[in-house]
Formats: sequence, structure tokens, C-alpha cells
Amino acid sequence: MFNLAPVPVPDLTGRTVLVTGAGKGIGAELVRILHEKGATVYAGVYPVDSAEPLPEAVPQLKLDVTSQSDVDSAIARIMADTGRLDVLVNNAGVINPIGPLAEIATDDLAPAFAVNVMGVHRMSIAALPLLRASKGTILNAGTGAATTAMEGWTAYCSTKAGMQMLTRMMALELGREGLRIYFLGIPPTNTAMQDKIRASGLNPISQIPQEKLVPTQVPASVMAYLCGPSPVTNDVLLDVRHEVFTKMMDLPA
Repeated sequence: MFNLAPVPVPDLTGRTVLVTGAGKGIGAELVRILHEKGATVYAGVYPVDSAEPLPEAVPQLKLDVTSQSDVDSAIARIMADTGRLDVLVNNAGVINPIGPLAEIATDDLAPAFAVNVMGVHRMSIAALPLLRASKGTILNAGTGAATTAMEGWTAYCSTKAGMQMLTRMMALELGREGLRIYFLGIPPTNTAMQDKIRASGLNPISQIPQEKLVPTQVPASVMAYLCGPSPVTNDVLLDVRHEVFTKMMDLPA
């Protein structure tokens, strides 16, 4: 269904990267790739006890992006350790609640907005002094659901649309300071989030067999590539399936 493969990732020695939502799935795979390529990586993990195995050399920071104290502590740790931050990857995200719009209580939408929109803003503002100093990058993990309504995904579609506009605002107001800002659309990928989607049975994405989902290495490699100092594009709105990336993939003829 998806003819995609990992992209080559350059040497990242000297780059310092903070990844939120790094305890599992795409985030954990991204941390492994960044570490392998020589970057100094900080893994923001929440909840801590559910984290996948990560390289021992990578500091794991308790990081709930809805908690200002967690966010401030993470940035303070990086400041104390390295004094610099080149890339913030806002990867933490939630899809719940899944279900018909009319059956969801309004207040039950709040956690998705707290993570997918407010959490991205909270992290980015906290990291901004370090990112301004390094002329760094903010990479927001997005989805096609930001622009396509999907049955049962009121929370996810609405909040990811909010994240996309927030990214565009960042590009407008922070891009002029030399920061790179990206919203990267990620195709249906073999993660725990997809387990929840399949269980719901709602919309066409839930009908994709697990073996047809994109491996985590694919979006993680594109994200790692964008953490480098010289990406081939400065477009703000990107997608793993865009030609700029598929040209880099070693795909069967």
C-alpha cells in the first residue's frame, strides 16, 4: 500500500536534539537513529515506566508536555549539560478519544488539545532561547489528518489541524529570526496508536492490515534527516510521502 523506505541520514555529530514522546514507536526509533548518527540526544519520556529500550548513553527525561515544571526541568537539564539545543522534535501526541463526534463529551477533548497543540507551544516557547542562539529547528510531527476529516477522529483531526496552523505561525514569526520550522505529515505507521485505530473499526485507516503499515524506521529516518544542518528543502509543510523524500529512498524498481 505504501511504497516507502528509510532515507539516508547524514552524520549528526555536534547536533543536540530533544525528542518528546520518545518512549515508544516513532519517537523511540528516532532517538536510536539520532544516537547512531552521532547526535547528542535527550529522550523526553512519559510515562517513564512504559518506555522501550533506548541506548544507555541517551538521557531519559521525565517529560509530560502538559506540565510546565517537567518542560522547564528538561530545558534546564540540557542547558546545564550542553548549553545548546539545535533541534526540538515535538513528537508527543495522542489520538483519544476515538468515536462519533456526537457521543464525545466536550471536556473529553481537552487532553488532546493539551498535548497536540498546547504541548507543542509549551515546549517550543521553553526551548526558544536555546534555539534562537543556535538558529535551530523545530520539527512538529504531523499527519494528513490535519487537513482531511476522518470519521471518529474529532480530537485528532482538530488538534493536528491546530498544530499545523501553530507551525505556520512559528514559521511566520520565528522563521525571520533564522529558525527552521517544519510540520511533517506521517503516513499510517506500525505503532501502538494504530492498534487503537484498528480496534475502533472507524474510517478506512482502521481497515489497513498491520503488515501493510509503514515501519517506524521510515518516518523516523525522515525526521532524523530534517535534524541535520543542511536539509534539501525549507518548505514548512512537508510529508514523508513527498517527492523530496521519496527521491532519496532506495525503492525497488
